[in-house]
Amino acid sequence: MAEDPTRFDPYGLFETLDRHRISYIVVGAFARVVQGAEELTRGVDIVPSTHPENLRRLGQALEDLNARGPTLDQATPVHEFATDCGQLKVVVEPAGTRGYDDLRRAATREPLGRGVRPSVASTGDLARMLAALGREHDLPKLQMMRRVMELERGELQRSRAIER
Repeated sequence: MAEDPTRFDPYGLFETLDRHRISYIVVGAFARVVQGAEELTRGVDIVPSTHPENLRRLGQALEDLNARGPTLDQATPVHEFATDCGQLKVVVEPAGTRGYDDLRRAATREPLGRGVRPSVASTGDLARMLAALGREHDLPKLQMMRRVMELERGELQRSRAIER
């Protein structure tokens, strides 16, 4: 199936990754939206485990998604693929992090519907990545993530007060 540039099917992307048992963390704009930011995106960015077997399975998933783009290797920091389900970026080590093992500590599995529950980077880690990029056009996104973090802290404090 040829890619429709207007098509974005995150369920299709996640279902394929999960069917191949890929260990990954969702980062980037899609993760920020899941965590409460107001953004638009037409793709998904993931940080995969760099374990050789996981990367082999990721290669198979990319074939199933009819991915077009560079050859997947650990030396390249960002791999951008056009797939039948939209854009997929594979980021080996996002700015400000040490990669998958660093991010998975605070990541949470988020229910998106249709049985899809990807691991999504925490708001703190998403803010850390934006800050490390140091790009002026990311400042509004960074401010939004910091606001979401404030709201999360307030919600946590309220729930602790109720428990007492």
